[in-house]
Amino acid sequence: METQLDPMKDDLPLMANTSYILVKHYILDLDVDFKSKVIEGSIVLFFETGSQYRKASSTGNEGCQPQFDEACKKTSECCHVPVTHISACSSKTKCNEFAVSGEGEDTSDKNGNHSNEEQTSRISSSRDSCDIENHRNKDFLLILDCCDLSVVKVEEVDVAAVSGIEKFTRFSKLTNVSKELQNLRNQIVHELVALPADRWKEQLHYFTCCSQAPGCGELLFTSGTWSLEIKKSGIQTPADFPHAIRIWYKTKPEGRSITWTTDQSGRPCVYTMGSPINNRALFPCQEPPVALSTWQASIRTAEGFVVLTSGENSAEPVQLREGVSSWYYYVTMPMPASTFTIAVGCWQEVKQQSCTAAIQTNTEFSLQSLQADFRWHKESCSHAEYPCRFQNAAAKLQAVIPYRVFAPWCLMEYCEEHLLRLIPRCLSAAYTTLGTHPFSRLDVLIVPSNFSSLGMA
Repeated sequence: METQLDPMKDDLPLMANTSYILVKHYILDLDVDFKSKVIEGSIVLFFETGSQYRKASSTGNEGCQPQFDEACKKTSECCHVPVTHISACSSKTKCNEFAVSGEGEDTSDKNGNHSNEEQTSRISSSRDSCDIENHRNKDFLLILDCCDLSVVKVEEVDVAAVSGIEKFTRFSKLTNVSKELQNLRNQIVHELVALPADRWKEQLHYFTCCSQAPGCGELLFTSGTWSLEIKKSGIQTPADFPHAIRIWYKTKPEGRSITWTTDQSGRPCVYTMGSPINNRALFPCQEPPVALSTWQASIRTAEGFVVLTSGENSAEPVQLREGVSSWYYYVTMPMPASTFTIAVGCWQEVKQQSCTAAIQTNTEFSLQSLQADFRWHKESCSHAEYPCRFQNAAAKLQAVIPYRVFAPWCLMEYCEEHLLRLIPRCLSAAYTTLGTHPFSRLDVLIVPSNFSSLGMA
């Protein structure tokens, strides 16, 4: 049976094995369909090996046994494997094999999402049947936090097929012919992830190119109540596991990370919220606090809808074909996956009719903001490396960062009259207490009254 969380006493389970492998960058490529109330598409994840594995490797112990012991403790629902590997799921398989599932109900996709190349198998297992010693030579298992998603396919991405990617292979030493292609792909991802912050535009460009590269082999995966488990046959260490994978999936209308509703004008809209299960019903991710990553997102929806996300750029719609527009956002500051937000609706931007009031407000609060800003005195930042906006001298002079306000059409006049003049005062007061806002811009959205999420701690 599916585990139900009691928000008064239960913590959200953190399943991802981030000690062994870490997501450093996500690329989401999604379609929003209001008729079916589904968001579907793909997500590409770029990895680097985790600190615990690197520490173990430095002492000569490359065993990845603990994450398999973790897997034996979890309840899985179904195992999807390509037909060519169907023998991996037999009725005699115990939990020290990949095909592990608990005593849950049959979760064959009711919407017919399985492809012809996939089979579903449920194998009962007992935690007592775990033999830790047998895990030493078993395949590495990637575990992602995931819930309320229909995963269709998982595949390795052939990043080596990208034009111009040769520049990221200059440090690789490929000697084993049978293994050189896997090493080459992982070397490319390693060099790409390690690019310095001042090359962020180049980095995003090649991340995008890699995300569009063809697949080079399906991976075995198991969907559990709170996790998605992925492996590649014969790969026993995180260092050898594919460092770029693509997951094809779709959300469910009842997914607990997404709210499909109508705005105050009665028009359809959808938005995400920071609780109760963060974004794991929006995309497979890593939730533990150590998992900080950057991301890019291309969101397609019907014309007339506005897509807002927690990106650093102010996206403008691009018409792909008649009736369909695409919106592109990105983030260069490593952040938890739970900070990704999306809102799609018939929003309209509330614009100041006269800029005089805004200028006067900014001037009024500029002095106290600058006095309170600990970065104003040319002190170096101590955060993780990313394209910090304080490298730009103009950012230090901003009492209020650039912001936009969006609302349903029925509240436009009210927001223009009352809200626009309050926002710079509120932001300035926050800066006086907390220092200058670390992001380059801000979007304020008037959400429907059924928005149930408060600010994240």
